[in-house]
Amino acid sequence: MNKRNFMDMVDTMLRADFGKGIEKASKQEKYYAVAKTVMTLIADDWNRTETAYKQGKQACYLSAEFLMGRALGNNLINLGIYENVKEALDKLGIDIRDLESAEEDAGLGNGGLGRLAACFLDSCATLNLPVTGYGIRYRYGIFKQRFEKGFQVEEGDHWLRWGDPWSVPRTEDRVVVEFSDGKVQAIPYDMPILGYDTKNINTLRLWQAEPITEFDFQLFNNQKYDQAVREKNRAEDISRVLYPNDSEKEGKILRLKQQYFFVSASLQDMIRRYKQNHGKDFREFAQFHAVQLNDTHPVVAIPELMRLLTDQEGMLWDEAWKVTVKTFAYTNHTILAEALEQWDSALYRKLLPRIYQIIQQIDKQFVNELKEKGYSKEQIEKMRIMSKNRIRMAWLAIYGCHTTNGVAALHTKILIECELKDWYELYPERFQNKTNGVTPRRWLLLSNPELADLITELLGTKAWIKDLSRLKELEKYTDNQEVLERFMKIKAVKKRQLAAYIHDHEGILIDPNSIFDIQIKRLHEYKRQLLNAFHILDLYYRLKENPELEIVPRTFIFGAKAAPGYYRAKAVIKFINEIAVLVNGDPEIHGKIKVVFVQNYGVSYAEKLFPAADVSEQISTAGKEASGTGNMKFMLNGTPTLGTYDGANVEIVEEAGEANNFIFGARVEELVEIQDHYNPKVYYEQVPGLKRVIDALTDGTFDDGGTGMFQELHQSILEGAAWHKADNYFICRDFEDYRKAQQAVDLAYRQPLEWAKKCWLNLVNSGKFSTDRTIDEYAKKIWHIEPNKI
Repeated sequence: MNKRNFMDMVDTMLRADFGKGIEKASKQEKYYAVAKTVMTLIADDWNRTETAYKQGKQACYLSAEFLMGRALGNNLINLGIYENVKEALDKLGIDIRDLESAEEDAGLGNGGLGRLAACFLDSCATLNLPVTGYGIRYRYGIFKQRFEKGFQVEEGDHWLRWGDPWSVPRTEDRVVVEFSDGKVQAIPYDMPILGYDTKNINTLRLWQAEPITEFDFQLFNNQKYDQAVREKNRAEDISRVLYPNDSEKEGKILRLKQQYFFVSASLQDMIRRYKQNHGKDFREFAQFHAVQLNDTHPVVAIPELMRLLTDQEGMLWDEAWKVTVKTFAYTNHTILAEALEQWDSALYRKLLPRIYQIIQQIDKQFVNELKEKGYSKEQIEKMRIMSKNRIRMAWLAIYGCHTTNGVAALHTKILIECELKDWYELYPERFQNKTNGVTPRRWLLLSNPELADLITELLGTKAWIKDLSRLKELEKYTDNQEVLERFMKIKAVKKRQLAAYIHDHEGILIDPNSIFDIQIKRLHEYKRQLLNAFHILDLYYRLKENPELEIVPRTFIFGAKAAPGYYRAKAVIKFINEIAVLVNGDPEIHGKIKVVFVQNYGVSYAEKLFPAADVSEQISTAGKEASGTGNMKFMLNGTPTLGTYDGANVEIVEEAGEANNFIFGARVEELVEIQDHYNPKVYYEQVPGLKRVIDALTDGTFDDGGTGMFQELHQSILEGAAWHKADNYFICRDFEDYRKAQQAVDLAYRQPLEWAKKCWLNLVNSGKFSTDRTIDEYAKKIWHIEPNKI
């Protein structure tokens, strides 16, 4: 890349869009111009890639979320021009990090589901695989989080307020999506997905809802202004906010509209392209399209494709069903009952009457098949898709797809042996495992360049960036003190950087020399942030009782958002923030422990947190976390796991060794045995310190602002609730084991060389957990697509 030409292009963009040159432009304007310059540079390769993919089989990844993160730094790295652009900007006195920080995180996802989808797209492009992502272009993200007196407060996440230089509207490809109460336009916005060290550029196509009629002129002219734009507002609501609160009927209707909207638009898009490239014989549709359903949100695609093929393209039902099953595959991300999505039949019947009829027909067909196989009435009722006025989306997915996959070895084992056992016995050939991964480009090369440089130096090649298994070659340095010291110095640098970042963003000073004990993930009861909080409070009380208690100083860092309607999760946030006030404000603690709950945790914050961690908290109840990918990001940055034998933790331990991690708690088999007679009060009364920390919820130690949320939290542990048993996630059972594991961390950290070896062995054995490996398996074993390098 010619640096002078690049900066000339940036200057031209600034003058064209903002009427000013580089010297007068704001940071935001400079960022925008650099981004638009990159878009200009990649335009030809993007078009060439689309042309190359047209004739062969393509995969389409349907997901309600794509948690992309900032694009500028990642795209420059994948293009191989980051350093050149940095140097060019340096000469003008512009810090590239300032431009990167000017970019808003794209508000297109929430948690692991959306970030996995983003990592998958990165790997698809890097491997030159013909894959298009399809989702919704939300105007606002799930929300921006801040704390007010310790409570979570949600604000609108207007990530598009400065524009979006990375998206191109393709109005010529607009389609119409129809509901019983009206029609809307779906406008596609294409975002380029750059692979590393390749000219191939894939596409993420996001749909934005717009009205058929912008506004009613007659109503406006009659001064009925609100009515004049009613259709516009109702249409735009569909793509306004990620995961709108659905505690009331109107929210449920909007969520269903969102799901059908992007699914119908995406399938119409595929059918249009199929006609252009392959004609109108849809019996071969599945030979050119593999559609992956990312969890149950897009499962309405199954009846929608049947509608399009039968009602619009004139196929017979049986032919269309064969094509549909051959087209779709389904990824199951959970065993939690509430996440195995079900819908009220009446809602479908009212909003999507034709889709409802098709689901009825699919259910009837399935029931007849089970009868022919000799299933009893009880078995059929248990498995049928429509039952008790509910539509079971996971059941529809398994029946309507050729493949269902879990996302970690243990998760898939639980699915086929327990949760989906009936389905596995019916369709054993349809089940596979595809252990999740993370992209090393964003989660090491971009977020930890210091460590990436050390790896490249020791290996003598950058090949590891596209073949993470090469990290295994570094195992020979496990006993090399010089290498280990350099490695730990990098960790110290990342800790200082994080400490500075937290001070800037939270106004809190933390000690970079303390153990950084980090739990960052979506706030949910099964992830057990509450167990972590109870241990911190217990440690505080023990330090108060025994000021001479010797511990390595520890900084406990949390990052998480609670869904707006998830009352109990919000109570946990408030409780942790109350503990932080108590601990951080006590001069007798002398900095031995500190608690920080960072606000508005997202991808950009994560890029600072993962490389700086000393301890990776992965403490979900065994059998509840399908996989996890945060655990992999920590491992990739050389951080031992403190966790249960759950999700991908199992495979992390298999790869890096249990001696190099800290595993605790009941395993799945034990919890299955004790769940019917489990009594948390036994532990509450007998485990030293446990009663004290649980009762701190209600004994006046902490203030919940009169909400009663702490009382409800206390009751959920000891008494349960109408919808679950007492201590549903076995916090009391695992508390003592967790405390012992934390003590083991403390002792291990006191031996710097041995600790460095644990960290190193996690890093060098993390090669399995690349999405490059995961996507290669999807391509070969589910999608049956081949690389197509331009």
